[in-house]
Amino acid sequence: MQRMSVKLLLTPRSRRESMTEMTEYVLPQHANALGNVFGGQIMAWVDLCAAITAQRHAGHMAVTAFVDDLMFENPVKVGEVVHLRAQLTATFRTSMEIEVTVSGEDLSTRRRWPCVHAYLTFVCIDEDRKPIPVTPLLLESDEVRASQLLGEERRAHRLKRSRPPS
Repeated sequence: MQRMSVKLLLTPRSRRESMTEMTEYVLPQHANALGNVFGGQIMAWVDLCAAITAQRHAGHMAVTAFVDDLMFENPVKVGEVVHLRAQLTATFRTSMEIEVTVSGEDLSTRRRWPCVHAYLTFVCIDEDRKPIPVTPLLLESDEVRASQLLGEERRAHRLKRSRPPS
């Protein structure tokens, strides 16, 4: 049986509707031998925070397709807190880009510092795990329009990097 292609009219959504913030307490099981949170644990929290944002925006399942370079700027130690903030930066036909910023916090002093910054690309999928159109980003301000344009530039760079030279 052949699947019928249905063109959906998707109403753009504001990025405020899908913005996600998470706070994680660094426990001993999250840490390496130096007492700093494992980089892989930070990466898992980044992916989770971005996935929630993607699925909030799309209203469908979305899966991680690409993670831009992650640079660990500063460590977070056991007993400190990790803050994650994810927001949609751009949408494309079946994918979307999400920016995640991570900071650490010392609860006794309330001092915060930057830890990680990353862009992740998610693909929106249906029940058969096939890509489907993504709800467009509502371009409601100069800031959001600039974010969309910069996202398109990063996407072009990603696609160029991921394709073997001809």
